[in-house]
Amino acid sequence: MTSTHVTVSHGSDFFGVDTIPVRDLRHLGEHVRGVLSPVDYPPLTRLLDTAGDSEQTLDADQATLLAALCSRAAAHRRLRKPYRGLAALLGVAAANAAADGEPWTWTPITEGAGR
Repeated sequence: MTSTHVTVSHGSDFFGVDTIPVRDLRHLGEHVRGVLSPVDYPPLTRLLDTAGDSEQTLDADQATLLAALCSRAAAHRRLRKPYRGLAALLGVAAANAAADGEPWTWTPITEGAGR
């Protein structure tokens, strides 16, 4: 069963995480395909399309690439405003993980189950 939210490490809250609804992440994946090149988007869309299915751990090099892709998507004028904010948020978290030389983790949670 797919979770309802994903907790992304190296985020912006007091605990250093961001908790994002799975549906928002998957919708972002659909929209990213319209603003990034088909050559560029697969690493990001693979992650977004499977958000919530299982825990994902990305090394610092992968986080660096994903930070750049998220930032490019967030800056694209055709990406709808709510998705720009989410892409920017993910880009910052990925960049933080990369800068720290730590894995960037996506942990599925079910709403109401706590952290």
